[in-house]
Amino acid sequence: MPLKPLALAKSRLDPYAGAHRADLALAFALDTVTAALNCPAVAQVLVVSRDPVAGPRLAGLGAVLVTDEPTGHADDGLNPALAHGAAHARRLRPDAPLAALSADLPALRPAELARVLGAVPAGARAFLADAPGQGTTLLACAAGRQLEPAFGGASRQRHALGGALELTLPDVPSVRRDVDTAADLAEALLLGVGPHTRLVAAALV
Repeated sequence: MPLKPLALAKSRLDPYAGAHRADLALAFALDTVTAALNCPAVAQVLVVSRDPVAGPRLAGLGAVLVTDEPTGHADDGLNPALAHGAAHARRLRPDAPLAALSADLPALRPAELARVLGAVPAGARAFLADAPGQGTTLLACAAGRQLEPAFGGASRQRHALGGALELTLPDVPSVRRDVDTAADLAEALLLGVGPHTRLVAAALV
């Protein structure tokens, strides 16, 4: 799971959240990590981040913090960070499958995540599109396969063109609902967000 420095994260929420934007970004990540750790299909959660506030908070939940992520421009460092995290995960668990998950899924439900991970075919790379159908919220690969992340923008098409199978489960809205805008957050709140997001969102009403 990648997380930008909080000062740079979720910039499209700035008109709505203002001074609370960094708090929201952290809350999203805390609720996402908590749900992932509670998923029976997840053995370990790695977070790739150098943020001095978010990193220790997420590690305190039980995530493995990977701080030596590649340096680069804030807008193009996502996929190198994911590839770096995948390599770190392979060193920890060489024979385990991998999944990259967005850090902005505040309504994530462990049971829905388990259904998505359980739908990944043996030996394959597979992805789940986000709620609008343009991006990607999850990319998974079997043991021995390369993750090959191509997140950002129209990543649904890039992952498909790169040979990953699209997962088309109808009943996993919490795994699809990432949050980039105020409208996205409103939809996540209707699904039911975790306690960290709920607390920060209440301050914005």
